[in-house]
Amino acid sequence: MDRKKELKLQYKLLKPEAGIYRIKNIKNGKTLVDSMGDLRSLNGRRMQLEAGMHSNEALQADWKAFGPDAFTFDVLEVLKEKEDPAFDAKKELGKLLKKWVEEIKPAY
Repeated sequence: MDRKKELKLQYKLLKPEAGIYRIKNIKNGKTLVDSMGDLRSLNGRRMQLEAGMHSNEALQADWKAFGPDAFTFDVLEVLKEKEDPAFDAKKELGKLLKKWVEEIKPAY
């Protein structure tokens, strides 16, 4: 199997990690805190901003005004999955998001 196919297969076999991320404007200190079911897709948020298609209008306007170098993208916390059949990942992700929003008090 060639290297490219092997890497694609490895990527598909990886279990997605859900968690909380932050986009921070280092010029004005404003932040966005949100959750994501697969943190590997975080780069997609950057691509949305670059394309002018992010759903948060204030963040999108600041991206246009300040440029991409004014922003950092960070994973704040990865959801710890549990083997318990009653574990509700979506509910737990919501709790994590609430915790981080209360702590950081994002402006976006």
